[in-house]
Amino acid sequence: MSPEDDEQLDPLAEAGAGLPPVLGAGCASRFDPDALDEEMGTDFATVAEWFSDQTPKSA
Repeated sequence: MSPEDDEQLDPLAEAGAGLPPVLGAGCASRFDPDALDEEMGTDFATVAEWFSDQTPKSA
């Protein structure tokens, strides 16, 4: 097989999306929060408001 054949078999070679940069390794790996933005679907601006609506109010 030639390198061109390997590229044709790689499903990620033509992917439209990719993963953001990762910090750490193994079980401690996580996406780099500084690299995340609204385009990646990581806008959590209203989460605090939503969470307070979901939390039962104490009497």
